[in-house]
Formats: sequence, C-alpha cells, structure tokens
Amino acid sequence: MTHMPGLLRSLARKTGFTAKRCPVCGVVTNESGHMCAACAEAIPFRTGGYCPSCGAMSGRADAPPSQCPECRLAPPPWDSLYFHGRYAESLRDLIISYKFNNSFGRNHLLSILACTTFQSRNARIPDIIIPVPLHTRRLLWRGFNQSLEIAKALGKELERPVLKDGLTRIRNTPPQTQFGHKERQENIKNAFATKKQCIAEQTVLLVDDVYTTGATLRECARTVKRAGALGVDVLVLARAQQEPC
Repeated sequence: MTHMPGLLRSLARKTGFTAKRCPVCGVVTNESGHMCAACAEAIPFRTGGYCPSCGAMSGRADAPPSQCPECRLAPPPWDSLYFHGRYAESLRDLIISYKFNNSFGRNHLLSILACTTFQSRNARIPDIIIPVPLHTRRLLWRGFNQSLEIAKALGKELERPVLKDGLTRIRNTPPQTQFGHKERQENIKNAFATKKQCIAEQTVLLVDDVYTTGATLRECARTVKRAGALGVDVLVLARAQQEPC
C-alpha cells in the first residue's frame, strides 16, 4: 500500500500543490488561508453590531458599532476594546483546546487572529504590550500563559516591547468561572501589582484570550492606570455574550 504522506509530497513536487492540515479541524487542504474555508466561515470576524467600549454584541452583526447603554453610564477603565469574535462554537473550542488540552500548536493560528484583529480595528499603536498574568501556581500547572504567547506575536508584528512582568498576580484567586458577575469582581480585587516606573507615561495594550464578564480585565486596567499609564486599550480573541443584549 502506498504511504499517503509520501504520496502527497510526491504530488507536491510534481504539481506545485502543497498539502497542509487545517489547525482547527485537521482536514488536509490546499487552500491558501490559515485554516480551511469551512472553519474560516465558522470563526467569523465580527464586523459590526457591537459596543466598541466593552464588546457587548447586539443581535445584528451588520449593524454599525455603537456604545451600549451600560458603557455610556459607566465607561470601563480602558479606552477601546478589540476582539475577533463571539466566544462560542469553533472559536471557543479552539481556545479551550489550546489552553487545557496541550494543543500548543494552535498558538500560531490564534496569534494570527489576534494580529489581524488589531489591524482590522484600526487600533491605536501602543507604547507597550502587557499580557494578563497567571499566578505562578497556575502557570506551573498549565505550563504556559496563553495571553503572553498572544502578546509576543502582537509585539513582533507591531514592533513594540512586551512587558512579561508588566503585571504580576499577587493573589492566587480561585478560577473566575466559579463565580457570578459580582462575586468575580470581589474575587479579583487587588489581585495584581505592577512597577510604576515601567508604565508611567506610556500607552498600554492589555492582552487576554477571552472577555467573559470583564472583571479581570477591569482590575488589570485599573492597576495599570494607577501606575500612571496615559491610555489603556484591551485586545482579546473572543468576547462571551448572550444575544440579544
């Protein structure tokens, strides 16, 4: 029986066709994108129908971005929030697999999504990039900080420094998934510290993988602002949201 990978390589040499596997579904494809067409369709970039301050989504993806009532009354402690799409289905599965199933090979695709999201939103170029940190114990358990890896890709793309220890987690809080909205805010309060001399008079881009209730990002942004940051923006891969909002 012919060995299939060898056959594919032979065909590639003869025809110029280069087979690759979609990093999401694993299907062999010769499509030019970073994933197969079906997965690209299943992980769409959100172009409209969202709040530019917090990412809250309306029922229509073709509606123009518009600030939601909550952000008009109580703006978040950052200037803008950028995200790729809804934390659901294929994008959710991709992120979870990356974080918890040792699928580190998917880092490349997620980094591409982060960079294209930043460019597509016409985002402000920051002075420095800071990933949302993990506590040392959780970092040792997982083996890597997904937010740092995404931040590294952005730093390389934007030619901006990534402050790995720009924020440090000084309390090993229980996972936020265990709590409701109000409890999450109390759980994460005063959980972070920073070095003022590294952040004062700088514009900062905070990077995380998922925005759920925003409690962690809000605490990070407040900590950075207290250190004297001139401006703070946030980039996440996915925004959790129930429709309609």
